[in-house]
Amino acid sequence: MEKKKVVLAFSGGLDTSYCAKYLSETLGYEVYAVTVNTGGFSKEEEKELEKKAFNLGVKEYRCVDAQEDYYNSCVKYLIFGNVLKNNTYPLSVSAERTVQAQEIAKYAIETGADAIAHGSTGAGNDQVRFDLIFQVMCPEKEIITPIRDMSLSREEEIEFLKSHGYEMEFHKAQYSVNKGLWGTSVGGKETLTSRNYLPEEAFPSQIKETQPSELEIEFKNGEVVAVNGEYFKHPVYAIQKIEELASAYGIGRDIHVGDTIVGIKGRVGFEAAAASVIIKAHHLLEKHTLSKYQQMMKSQLSDWYGNWLHEALFLDPVMRNIESFLNDSQQTVSGKVFVTLHPYRFVLNGIESAHDLMSDKFGSYGEANRAWTGEDVKGYTKIVSNSLNIYHQINSK
Repeated sequence: MEKKKVVLAFSGGLDTSYCAKYLSETLGYEVYAVTVNTGGFSKEEEKELEKKAFNLGVKEYRCVDAQEDYYNSCVKYLIFGNVLKNNTYPLSVSAERTVQAQEIAKYAIETGADAIAHGSTGAGNDQVRFDLIFQVMCPEKEIITPIRDMSLSREEEIEFLKSHGYEMEFHKAQYSVNKGLWGTSVGGKETLTSRNYLPEEAFPSQIKETQPSELEIEFKNGEVVAVNGEYFKHPVYAIQKIEELASAYGIGRDIHVGDTIVGIKGRVGFEAAAASVIIKAHHLLEKHTLSKYQQMMKSQLSDWYGNWLHEALFLDPVMRNIESFLNDSQQTVSGKVFVTLHPYRFVLNGIESAHDLMSDKFGSYGEANRAWTGEDVKGYTKIVSNSLNIYHQINSK
């Protein structure tokens, strides 16, 4: 009898290593393992993952480079919207899981797989993100989640792998690190409490630079096109350059506290040097180049966009509607932003743009008015205050 096919979302960690063995040797599936690189793996690491997958007995392995697709479909709009979840977190992991799930679903359709598997537990957000995408994109395929369904402990997974002749480095790192293009999450004993901050050594990027340095970021229609005068063929590589420069200062570290999809509070550490600098630089440029009401509407829609992305609703058509608005809003968001990098922080010095609305042709704030007179202001304030005067006089008691 021909074996059934299952596509496994494979990261090479303990959970997905267990899944690979369990699916093939216990459930009897042909396992097609796929890793989706959204900025977390080097070429050397990709080769190691392939070797590990075949040692676990998979039928086929594929690593999909989705970095540019990740940017084009998602990260770009996080920049356009200046999206920071709870005014803190640049949605590093939640954004990339959506893209990874879509690539895995495409691969499952391409291979004609009977099922899709992932190694999520039943306690976090990722199980919802993967399941929801799979149910929408390939609803006919069974979803298999051994770790979640059997509530397996780490020790049980290790014992199973050992009993099936598979050896790996089973020592659990003190901190769980998930790296991607738009940031790196860091979890450890401190993030399981409400009190303690992560120690210095928990963050993957250690401080290498202590003397301030200047950083020039050039945007064109809201996208980063150049860093310190160097132009890039795609914004992904500009982001990587900024990450290299800013992470050396320990910039972009924080702890995010938020509401999970499954209804509990969650706390996670992260470092996102490029995301932190780019979002703030882009926002500053928008303050100079967008109208007051453009900024107000953008702020509201961007909040919704970030929340719905976090809640696994990326495929809802309203997200495409918001993206259309965000795209249109960036027509004048072009120019240079000047930044100074310091250990643990950065300073936005200012901008240069042909679309800068802070033009002295019309006046200088607090200094000179060239487009109106004092009499104009008197008349304006009298009309604007009229409704307020009526209200307060009628309700004076």
